[in-house]
Amino acid sequence: MKKRPVDIVVISDVHLGTYGCRAKELHKYLKSIKPEKVILNGDIIDVWQFSKRYWPKSHMKIIKLITSWISSGVEVRYITGNHDEMLRKFVGFQMGSFSISNKELLNIDGKKAWIFHGDVFDVTMQHSKSIAKLGAVGYDSLILLNSFINFFAAKFGKGPISMSKKIKNSVKSAVKFINNFEKIASDIAIENEYDYVICGHIHQPEIKRIETEKGEVVYLNSGDWVENLTALEYFDGTWHLFSFKDNFLFEDDVDADTEEDDVLETKVLFQNMMKEFQTGVKPSKVN
Repeated sequence: MKKRPVDIVVISDVHLGTYGCRAKELHKYLKSIKPEKVILNGDIIDVWQFSKRYWPKSHMKIIKLITSWISSGVEVRYITGNHDEMLRKFVGFQMGSFSISNKELLNIDGKKAWIFHGDVFDVTMQHSKSIAKLGAVGYDSLILLNSFINFFAAKFGKGPISMSKKIKNSVKSAVKFINNFEKIASDIAIENEYDYVICGHIHQPEIKRIETEKGEVVYLNSGDWVENLTALEYFDGTWHLFSFKDNFLFEDDVDADTEEDDVLETKVLFQNMMKEFQTGVKPSKVN
């Protein structure tokens, strides 16, 4: 497969380690591109729900592919989210072309981009983390149930449906939260004279220009790899919203399982990286 050259790719809300993660589709997408810079914008590994009992080969393949990019010199910036907040202890860590931060300010073709996950705007996260974690478990269970429903729907020739999407779109408070999220992010970006504000967290893929009486900004959200299967790409001087569903056919064998030796090699790479975090880095304060 010929790889598409991409200047920047932004991926968020992968939730590796959960039943809802669509790792096989993500791996197929990542293998189809040749990026110069990769922004992992939070919630890549779901530490909240991580369990040794559930870490399939397809999830490990994502770690291996990202590790191979780092080894080959591709710049990979990991921005922390709420589900992988344990990594905030290691903000400032850098190893080769890999780094960890809470936010990024990039100059992209002369324009300023402010990139962060977005959980800082979530009132539930700020005041009741236990409720937020309980909600995450419920969301993952709903996604799992949804997959069973779609399996049987396909047997009867019906197309896939997203139960959580329907719930979000029908609940006024959910729609209001998304609108408020976009407005707050855009208002702060405009106040700081940023040209782009790039977020994740709310699982709502979007590219749109927002104007206020104080100015304007391009708001971008990379969506997720649980329901929407989307990413942001920058090439030819323009941002693009990539959708797996619009570019690939869904197949049962989206990606073949790795061989046992391949998995063992990946585990060693992952373990070595974690050792670097634990022994070679002094925890720093959150920015």
